[in-house]
Amino acid sequence: MSPTAPQSRPEPGALQPLLPSDPSAIGGYRLLGRLGAGGMGVVYLGRTAAGELAAVKVTHADQADQPDFRARFRREVEAARRVSSPWAVPVIGADPDAPEPWMATAFVAGPSLGEAVTAHGPLPERSVRLLGWSVARALAAVHAAGLVHRDVKPGNVLLAVDGPRLIDFGIARATGETALTATDMVVGTPGFLAPEQAEARVDAIGPPADVFALGGLLAYAATGRPPFGTGAVDALMYRTVHDEPDLTGVPEGLLDLVRACLAKDPGARPTAAETGVRLTEDTPGDGADWLPAPVVRTIAERSARMLALPEIDVTETGGITGQEAPKRSRRGFLLLASGAAVLAVGSGAAAVWAGRGEDEADGKEGGRKAAPPRTGWTIGVLADLSGPAKDIGRAQERGARLAVEQFNARKDKPFTLGLKVVDDRGDSARALESTKALTTDPGVLAVLGPTSDAVAQAVIPAFEEAGIPLITVSAGYNLLTLRAGAARNETVLRAIPNHISAGTHLAFAATLLPGIRRPGVLEDRTEDHYSWQVTGGVRFGFGQAGITPHFRVVPARTRAYRRVLGEMIDAGIDAYIHCGVTETAVLAARALGELGFTGPRFTGQAVFGQEFLRQAGAAAEGWFVCAPVADPATQKSAASFSAAHRKRYGAAPAYYAGESYDVVTMTIEQLTAQAKAGGKPARKGLWAALRKQNYKGAMGGYNFTEAGDLGMGGTFVFAVQNGAYKPIGSAPLLPRKPEKNDEKA
Repeated sequence: MSPTAPQSRPEPGALQPLLPSDPSAIGGYRLLGRLGAGGMGVVYLGRTAAGELAAVKVTHADQADQPDFRARFRREVEAARRVSSPWAVPVIGADPDAPEPWMATAFVAGPSLGEAVTAHGPLPERSVRLLGWSVARALAAVHAAGLVHRDVKPGNVLLAVDGPRLIDFGIARATGETALTATDMVVGTPGFLAPEQAEARVDAIGPPADVFALGGLLAYAATGRPPFGTGAVDALMYRTVHDEPDLTGVPEGLLDLVRACLAKDPGARPTAAETGVRLTEDTPGDGADWLPAPVVRTIAERSARMLALPEIDVTETGGITGQEAPKRSRRGFLLLASGAAVLAVGSGAAAVWAGRGEDEADGKEGGRKAAPPRTGWTIGVLADLSGPAKDIGRAQERGARLAVEQFNARKDKPFTLGLKVVDDRGDSARALESTKALTTDPGVLAVLGPTSDAVAQAVIPAFEEAGIPLITVSAGYNLLTLRAGAARNETVLRAIPNHISAGTHLAFAATLLPGIRRPGVLEDRTEDHYSWQVTGGVRFGFGQAGITPHFRVVPARTRAYRRVLGEMIDAGIDAYIHCGVTETAVLAARALGELGFTGPRFTGQAVFGQEFLRQAGAAAEGWFVCAPVADPATQKSAASFSAAHRKRYGAAPAYYAGESYDVVTMTIEQLTAQAKAGGKPARKGLWAALRKQNYKGAMGGYNFTEAGDLGMGGTFVFAVQNGAYKPIGSAPLLPRKPEKNDEKA
């Protein structure tokens, strides 16, 4: 098979086109494109009639309807307006009371400090000094206005030819103010927040917290890495509070000042004004010689792109503050979003259909006859069919295909279903591009997938925008179903436990074995989101059992497992729990075998698969692996499914095929119920209806929480015996405590 040519990706800082659902103008600013988007809203590039460019931050209407949101947004606007400094980006327009509140700030074409360092490496000492001097001046103005910024980080400092600019006053607060901050709420960015922020000591957070962040910013600019490293949030905050910063590579002339800024005691840090004085008496000036040539070229290229933007056309905006563009129907958006291919259909009925809503399509409009009603719909599959998790993805596709084929074979079916399969290759970088085939197809009602956490994180915004339910049986990252603030997930339905719950079930399973008193838990950070969540669940599970584990954390792709595990054995561990991926579980299995460790060994979902058995060989024998799938051969309810799978594919179903078959069948039954009730299959309301299901499938029962997570259970235990996985049963929902283990022993 010849490799597919790589998909083109937008360059960092490139202006993205407006979506058909975007407004064309806001508050007198003609919108030219998207600069970025997130769960809270969108930042557009806007231009006034006079040609002035601005970054226009617009908040989603559903966010604006949340309690206290407008108060928080108004405070952000007011905080930014109170700061008067040439080194802070000014607010040039705002309307917190608009249906979708917005704020416009002066546009800076250059990259953020984070982008520049990632692309071109650390800055030379003079650049670091001038950067620090300017940001310190901006912070001095912030503090003089009675505010604390609270989120000084590389992404919030933009680089321009005449000096840097501090941006984003979204979480700025008046000194000593706590009214809108929960007592235990950590605000700021881990790795660049002060110890008092990491410990949520709200009363202690003042201007010195910004100086601490400035010290981290200087260290990052000089070395290319954060002073407290990278990795899991809990580890970053622990290091911030307890460890000394790693300042290796900081120029000698800056070391003392950076150390002073990063003092644990807020009272020992210099003020922002004092920091600026100690950094330099030089100023960036009017030229770009304060920055290295590659960064200057990046700024020049971005500025050139802005100059090349087309002129504003003659369409009148009306100049009404907060004015919204006419709303498009969801169907119109989905068809138009596919771009030139839709426009190329031409005029006539096809073009009229593309611009009308679902309800309009059933009647007549403008004297034209409506397109014939749709009788066929589609279930999508988004899976890794050729990447690192291809075995799981192919099993999922087979399960989904079997469910659709069985439905289409029914004589009483009220409609027909197609199956549209997209191979994401497990590549989160190209996932959005690959999913367009699903998100822009109005016939796709729901999608099974994705296979992996990383792809799921990348594609969720596109499925949220399209209103398509995304049902996964293998992605366990907890934030797939959690949303910031009061926002709710109404897109993802997770038919497996999240990684934290799975880690808890893993620990409960380990407590079933007698005599376990001091399990060793190793957190491998190769896949950091997965490992720290599983470790957190394991920690909680053993805590419920009254057992205190011995914990170790190792950096990504550590190879010296014999040394690390030898130290754990010397510490007296009597069981081993591996919170990591297949590659490192293999290293651990081999090392434990060489060290003669005979205690029970456990690991989780990321290791479950044939690769662990193949690579570890004899060293895998005796391991227990907890996974979110059952063995169809052990499920009486799966007999007919297994027989149908053998008939269709000539083989017994692989793991994850049964669960995929179940959730697709569950979805089809809900769509059928819609049709029998006199409606037609539709995306609208489908996620909510599926979430309320208490469904019994071939592989067991499925019920879901308000957030869209699987209810209790869903983790199964396997033992490696004779080079194969032997199913043991469901992981327990409660731990067995040591005294009960004693009785069994």
